[in-house]
Amino acid sequence: MGAGGTIADRMLGFALLAVIAAMALVALGIGLSPSTPPADAQAPAKGVHLGVASCSGSTCHGRQEADGKIVRQDELMRWQEPSTPGGAHSRAFSILSNARSQQIASRLGIGAATSAPMCLGCHSAPASQRGPRFQTGDGVGCESCHGGASGWIAAHYSVGASHRRNVSLGMVPLENPRARASVCLDCHFGSADEGQFVNHRIMAAGHPRISFELDLFSTLQQHHDEDADYAQRKGRSNNVRFWAVGQAMALDRALGLYANPGLGQEGVFPEFYFFDCHTCHRRIYDGEAAVKTGVRNPARPIPEGMPAFNDENMIMLSAAARVAAPGLAQRFDADSRAFHAALAQNRGAAVAAAGKLRASANALADAFSGAGFGRAQTFQIIETIAGEAINPRYTDYEGSVQAVMAVDTLLNALVNSGAVSNGAAGAIRPDINAAYAAVKDPNAYKPIEFRRSLGSAVRTIRTLK
Repeated sequence: MGAGGTIADRMLGFALLAVIAAMALVALGIGLSPSTPPADAQAPAKGVHLGVASCSGSTCHGRQEADGKIVRQDELMRWQEPSTPGGAHSRAFSILSNARSQQIASRLGIGAATSAPMCLGCHSAPASQRGPRFQTGDGVGCESCHGGASGWIAAHYSVGASHRRNVSLGMVPLENPRARASVCLDCHFGSADEGQFVNHRIMAAGHPRISFELDLFSTLQQHHDEDADYAQRKGRSNNVRFWAVGQAMALDRALGLYANPGLGQEGVFPEFYFFDCHTCHRRIYDGEAAVKTGVRNPARPIPEGMPAFNDENMIMLSAAARVAAPGLAQRFDADSRAFHAALAQNRGAAVAAAGKLRASANALADAFSGAGFGRAQTFQIIETIAGEAINPRYTDYEGSVQAVMAVDTLLNALVNSGAVSNGAAGAIRPDINAAYAAVKDPNAYKPIEFRRSLGSAVRTIRTLK
């Protein structure tokens, strides 16, 4: 999916966000073209997890070299890479024993993190899905992404096996952007399932901030080659499509969980996990010469002093819609503003507005799933992300992080499609890294300086046209 040194560069830039540690929390997937046979966007019924050992035979995925005729067959070794983002899932359980995890568990009063259901839902697998031979210590294993294997493990290597049949038996169609995003978001944002929602209390206890971008995280976790055989079975991946659909599905998930009465409230308060951290976590000045630290966001019609719903995915979708789904762009922006405004009224109004915005996000996901996202469109989306219509919305850290990840992802997509050479992209890496540096430290984030940095990076990318 990535192109040679470009992936390594993206890893470096991503590390600047100090978010890679959070990748040990989750399940990712691995790509769709308009010619791909349609697959159900919803994940199939969850099967029982048999454990990593069930996939590790030397004739299956446990080889030391990538010399398989159809798949690499060294996937287990790549999953276990000890010190790279590619091995983060295998380290998901072991990280629960480190000092930080122990401190978090102690503050929450949940006992040992290694046995707390609150942690194991993402750092391993929910108890309800584990088979008798499943090893909790395997962390986020193969089945966390591909689906519990009890229904499909024997069929998927049998004579005459097909990907379509595997999917019908419970394998997750990860080449489908909607299906992949649904799996990843269970932990990289949260779900209503057992141990898969990182609420504000957990964050306050010291848990890393949750951040997600489907195509970037997929690239960092990819354990397969997209060769001719892969294309014949599953179609060619389109990185921009994965990015755009991932943004829509992330917003859908956020709004769905917010509307859930069991998750949307924390006692008498709203669940603050859904809100933008920086609208509350700002420096306090008590003196007469108080300094206003917030910057007004023109897309959030909320009263001064109210916490704002985290709109990072709304911002990216607004940019993508202007280019790839212009017929839906105005509706989406109107529904976004209406949702923000409803938050200042009451929970009932906010939940109703969330439902409308969610429908708009899903309409965009449908439109993006059929979009070609060629060279011209990709350049145009990059320009729009930093353009005059979107730029004033970078008032808080989360949206700005999402913007720089998007620019990096879209540039990488141009390289993967052959529209930009690896050498040309590498030559402007310093500008991309400068944008990453502008969001390296959330406590040092300055909106105006970030906008300048992002604009500079995009102007440099423009020279590649």
